[in-house]
Amino acid sequence: QVQLVESGGGLVQTGGSLRLSCAASGRTFSRNVMGWFRQAPGKEREFVAAIIRSGGNTLYADSVKGRFTISRANAKNTVYLQMDKLKPDDTAVYYCAAAGGMAVTTLPYDYWGQGTQVTVSS
Repeated sequence: QVQLVESGGGLVQTGGSLRLSCAASGRTFSRNVMGWFRQAPGKEREFVAAIIRSGGNTLYADSVKGRFTISRANAKNTVYLQMDKLKPDDTAVYYCAAAGGMAVTTLPYDYWGQGTQVTVSS
């Protein structure tokens, strides 16, 4: 089992920044990919970014490329999502998830955090 706990969400104005954290515990070695997804009201959960814990390779959705940065601190079993130049369209609940391999869909991710709300005001 892997437990994931997100933190760092909040309310920010357009153009502002937030940093989300995802602390992992349990059998973290069993899942080599950590991803961030988000879900806005009335919309499906969508991929934001992912990182391979061992090699550091990253992948981003086109909508956040150049504005968001995913990183990891393996010694702390923590993954971060630095979000800059935030827009109202970024408003959503952000979820951290773990998978065995790199993926941009939700199905391969079998461990999920509880989510953290990000609200960007115009």
